[in-house]
Amino acid sequence: MKRIGNDRGQAAVITVLFLATLLGAVAMVLDVGSWFREQRDTQADADASALAAAHELPENPGAANGLAAEFLGKNGGGTSTVTFSSKLYANDTVTVKVTREAPGVFSKLFGINSVSVHAQATARAGNPDQARWAAPIAVDIKHPLLQCKPTPCFGVATTLDLEKVGPGAFRLLNLDSSTGGTGGKIDADWILRGYDGYMPLDWYGSDPGAAFNDTKFDEALSLRIGDELLFPVYDKTLGNGAGFDYHVIGWVGFLVTAFDAKGGKKGTVSGHFVRVIWEGIQSTSGAAEDFGVRAIELVE
Repeated sequence: MKRIGNDRGQAAVITVLFLATLLGAVAMVLDVGSWFREQRDTQADADASALAAAHELPENPGAANGLAAEFLGKNGGGTSTVTFSSKLYANDTVTVKVTREAPGVFSKLFGINSVSVHAQATARAGNPDQARWAAPIAVDIKHPLLQCKPTPCFGVATTLDLEKVGPGAFRLLNLDSSTGGTGGKIDADWILRGYDGYMPLDWYGSDPGAAFNDTKFDEALSLRIGDELLFPVYDKTLGNGAGFDYHVIGWVGFLVTAFDAKGGKKGTVSGHFVRVIWEGIQSTSGAAEDFGVRAIELVE
């Protein structure tokens, strides 16, 4: 029987077409994967840029804008817009939007040279109503340098007095909400490292002992000369002796320059108040007094 046609070579053509389609699909998958990675990198850079900018808020949005642009310029660049908004205070929130072109490699075979990837991040700077790594030295809200508004007088040399406020109550707090004296070793550790817990606004018992004259406390504070510490600020006291309490309404940064223990009865810490960025849980109600302590976090 005579064959009508010759189908030799058809399989080869189909194979070539199949391989071309398969290679095209694989190429697109590789490019799409690289675009997703670029989008993730862009989002990470937008997050970091917003957090960097928030360090200057709410006081200085101009500097915040510069920080955002500087960070992005050093980390991949792109087109960005920076806007400010207000939640509890004017200009306490920054939003950074970033657009970048992600190049294609294999996708150019299909006329796609690049795609635009977008990311947006918002960060806020706020007073904490819970602070971590605080030191146990309490500061009276009546201190003259805390009377400057809207924030304390920063950078002005001063001396904090640790002597008794009431009967048996030195200006040292039990940050873990315990009662009675914590002792020089614990107080020293809180000076050296800070209290490893979130300290809320509340009443705190005093340490009735003169722990500032303890050798360990003295050594710890000596090691912190030149460092910034976080001190609780109180506005009221209550009780007497071992039951003497302080009402903490916020925190203030303090750069320590000197320390003097005087015979176990009196002590002083010298330095100046500073604006600090600190680990804490931001206030959502504005309950904490503003003494220049800022907690920074990303928000939706």
